[in-house]
Amino acid sequence: MTTKERYESAKARYAKVGVDTDKAIQVLKNVPISLHCWQGDDVKGFDQDGPLTGGIQTTGNYPGKAMTPEELMADMEKVMSLAPGKKKINIHASYAIFEDGQWVDRDQLEPKHFKKWVDFAKAKGVGIDFNPTFFSSPKVKDGLTLSSPDEETRKFWIRHGKACIRISQYFAEETGIPCVMNIWTGDGYKDIPGDRLGPRMRYKESIEEILSEPYDFNMVKPCVESKVFGIGVESYTAGSAEFTLSFAAEHKDKCLPLMDNGHYHPTEVVSDKIPSLLCFFPEIALHVTRPVRWDSDHVVLFDDETREIAKEIVRNDALDRVYIALDYFDASINRISAWTTGLRNMSKSLLFALLQPNAQLKELQDTNNLTKLMTVQEEMKTFPFGDVWDYFCESCGTPVGFDWFTEVEKYEKEVLSSRK
Repeated sequence: MTTKERYESAKARYAKVGVDTDKAIQVLKNVPISLHCWQGDDVKGFDQDGPLTGGIQTTGNYPGKAMTPEELMADMEKVMSLAPGKKKINIHASYAIFEDGQWVDRDQLEPKHFKKWVDFAKAKGVGIDFNPTFFSSPKVKDGLTLSSPDEETRKFWIRHGKACIRISQYFAEETGIPCVMNIWTGDGYKDIPGDRLGPRMRYKESIEEILSEPYDFNMVKPCVESKVFGIGVESYTAGSAEFTLSFAAEHKDKCLPLMDNGHYHPTEVVSDKIPSLLCFFPEIALHVTRPVRWDSDHVVLFDDETREIAKEIVRNDALDRVYIALDYFDASINRISAWTTGLRNMSKSLLFALLQPNAQLKELQDTNNLTKLMTVQEEMKTFPFGDVWDYFCESCGTPVGFDWFTEVEKYEKEVLSSRK
């Protein structure tokens, strides 16, 4: 049977439970997923030669890492060609591209330092999301940036944040697509602090100062992201979950809350937090990753929690209220494969969610028919989802089944293997 024939058979079966597969595919084609540039070079960036800091870490040394802007963009272009659906690109401020002799520190960054990224995005017809880079810099003092007790340190990083607001506005104006600008720092302490309030008050005031920079909130979406801990920041983080949610709630006209599903205690799940936030915020943002016992940023899989995250977005009719971005980095395997696997799996999870009889499930819950609710949810797991997914890939002009990996192997042999 052809992919189309298998799809038609699956379509008929889904129709029996009230699910319109054609509609699901059309909806998904318009849902953007933001592809993070830092998978391609292990979060190295182009503005400094120092080590990765901020309580995060990449492991592995698989050959073929992107070393230049041209290599990174080529790799991202390849990944986008291997996954179906709509995309954006997501870059950190540390990926500024300087001409020879034109380097500036992060507090002096300008839109011109990202023009090549805009040219790339326009050529691909995608939007750009952005992140100030509050790590991997000699200007991080004693592990602190926006919460530092040193005023000069704080002022430097506030200037950086303001510069990033202006750059985000530039991205939005050039592409015509809203730019999500996420504020996350690794500020915190390895051991029990003597003052928990002081750093958070300084952090609050610093972010407020950053957000005083003029921007069009319809086109620039600043976010605040929390974290439980990082390497060397095990006992205390200034930007805790309670801090960032409270900040976003108090500044609802200026920023959004952003949740990374690796930034919570291991027994917490972001899927359960999504509907809670949707009760109070018009829009929210996500970084989708895969934590293994901690914020390890493993490659996103088609696993239970990724599917549950997608279900909560879909069943709450929030596809236009939730900004979805990927955030993981694995240097132990082929980076193109890692990128593509996560991007396809996020899209796959959204399609799986769109193919659930969500109205029926809600009715069963509301009428307390919990036995049938469990039964329907379990039986839907073995519906011919793969045939719908294959057709979606084919309809988007992207590889079906294992064909994408054949492309990765070819790219590794012809391109990645020649890199030093």
